[in-house]
Amino acid sequence: MKQGFRENVPLDEAVDSLLDLVSAVASREVDLDDSVGRVAACPVEAERPMPHYDRAAMDGYAVKAEDTHEATETKPVSLDVVVDEVGAGEARYIHTGSEVPDGATAVVRVERTTEVGDTVEVESTLSRGENVAYAGEDVDTGEAVVERGTRIGPSTQAVMRSVGVETVEVRRKPEVAVVPTGDEVVQGNPEPGEVVGTNGWMVAEYVHRWGGDAELYDIVPDDTDRLESTLLEATSDADLAVTIGGSSVGERDLLPKVVDTVGDMEVHGVAIKPGHPVGFGEVDDTAVLTLPGYPVSCVVNSYELLRPAVHGLLGVDGEPQAKARAVLQEKVASEVGKRTYTRVVLDEEDGKLAACPLRTKGAGVLSSVSRCDGFLVTPESREGYSAGEEVDVELWRA
Repeated sequence: MKQGFRENVPLDEAVDSLLDLVSAVASREVDLDDSVGRVAACPVEAERPMPHYDRAAMDGYAVKAEDTHEATETKPVSLDVVVDEVGAGEARYIHTGSEVPDGATAVVRVERTTEVGDTVEVESTLSRGENVAYAGEDVDTGEAVVERGTRIGPSTQAVMRSVGVETVEVRRKPEVAVVPTGDEVVQGNPEPGEVVGTNGWMVAEYVHRWGGDAELYDIVPDDTDRLESTLLEATSDADLAVTIGGSSVGERDLLPKVVDTVGDMEVHGVAIKPGHPVGFGEVDDTAVLTLPGYPVSCVVNSYELLRPAVHGLLGVDGEPQAKARAVLQEKVASEVGKRTYTRVVLDEEDGKLAACPLRTKGAGVLSSVSRCDGFLVTPESREGYSAGEEVDVELWRA
């Protein structure tokens, strides 16, 4: 492999190529209590209807709807109050969620009634089924309540619990090996010329956020033999290996050549800024993603390449990226042919969101990512945006 980048691959093309290297992991059955955050491997059907009985939608009186057809506020209908099933000319007091008694076809809300001794005066006309939630009205038996590929949240779990589901078939969490590299990277207090190895922890936490399990390796020095042996170990145990640092074209950027030696480096160089020195390949049928060491580049590539790879292992397309519409406060320049990411902060001005660039350069300034509210992404076809334009800001922290 010659010194220098092989390609300047458009991001969308790079993502598609990377996804060709990953396939969905196996599934396993878990108790419903352990399902939140997991991805359903197959549809989940209701074991019973919801609600599983005809129930009152509010406090009031269960009645026969036809008994109220002439009721008005000025001329209420008087019905006998009973405690069992409801017959003609009768009503029974009922609480929200209680079972509608036999014979009743509607519930009149308590605010539209007045008790008079052993009777109740009804002041409104009701139609059949009014204020009644019938069995199976929300979910019927056998109806799919969770589709394959759904990431299960608390409300989804609650629905499954309501319809009698006790276990769920979910994708196992993908195992992702995170391998930070670099002679200058240290864990403890840095000396001049050294940097604290934050990228490894950051990437591991992203993996956890996106549904995988990350194994964070110790920092590997810029040594070909050490890198090769670590990469072979990582790819033998994990579904995806991610290296950090050493991905560019300098003398100590050994990862592209190492991947090509023990496997196949498929892409080296993607048309994004910051983050161009990213690449990926395959070792022993396991995808390897080589992320740049500059922190902002590492973040951008984690979102745009690592995240879809983890989602691919889970068999899902992933959730749409949260965005905010805002008015750009300053001009943002961009290089045509590269997708460019500008850190911005959001504020409110004159009732509208305003986006102000925090930094347009500096891929090593990690604090700018923690301070920004999102990224303005300039597509490859544009030279940038002018001040005053309305733009979409991607809210990555959301």
